[in-house]
Amino acid sequence: MYQKKVNNVQVTAAIKNDVMKHRILIFKDQGIISGDRHVEIAKWFGEPDSTFYKHPRSPHPDVFRVSNDRSEGCTNVGRTGWHIDGSFQEAPFAYSLYHMVSVPTNGATVFCPLTEIIEELPREQRIRWERLYMISDRRSGPIHPLIYSHPLTKKKVLCFHLGMIEGFIWDYKTPQQRVTSEEETYAILQEIHHEFIKDNKARQYRHEWSVGDFIFSDNISVAHEAAPESQLPRSQVGLRVLHRVTTVGHCRPTKEYDYRKELGLH
Repeated sequence: MYQKKVNNVQVTAAIKNDVMKHRILIFKDQGIISGDRHVEIAKWFGEPDSTFYKHPRSPHPDVFRVSNDRSEGCTNVGRTGWHIDGSFQEAPFAYSLYHMVSVPTNGATVFCPLTEIIEELPREQRIRWERLYMISDRRSGPIHPLIYSHPLTKKKVLCFHLGMIEGFIWDYKTPQQRVTSEEETYAILQEIHHEFIKDNKARQYRHEWSVGDFIFSDNISVAHEAAPESQLPRSQVGLRVLHRVTTVGHCRPTKEYDYRKELGLH
């Protein structure tokens, strides 16, 4: 029994290290995992944080159930633009764990790494993005830097949700602080969106689901969105049911570097 516990600890540690290194980790052919087990696995990474609507068909209060049929799960989830989960909170969710229960003939989830998006920006564009802070569309939502430091890897990542941003602030907490106009906000959102789709979507990974797929995602490092086909009607493509558990984030997005010095502005 002791050896079994040691082995379990080692496997759990290896998975956590691999998620940190690779940002998403995909396990195929896992069968149908119960809600209790899904939550138990999520606790390897931290306490579940279930801020979303509890659908009556969800197998557990901490499992967010999404679907293309409103009687089976929450619909139109992930279809408002590229995002990380929980950008409207003081600390975005740390990890997202996805499990596919029922697969339609079409209905992928698309992922994209954030550090590479930032590193490939032209210098002047990078400077502009470094100056921006996002305002969540939630009335009590916080203000976060668009670019900040991953709390564990210290690599640069983005805090954003293209469908849930009220506006931006230039040069937050400086004498030059200014809120963007509606037109300016829209232009910035389009600019960010372009970085995810340029070069024929070269940075994207499109995951075509199979029943039993289980994905671990470092939510802070990888943006995602549901493909448009994910909401095609059940009568056309079949039933889509995806379960997701998110874990509590503990770190408010913070720049742990001086971008002016890094980019030679001093």
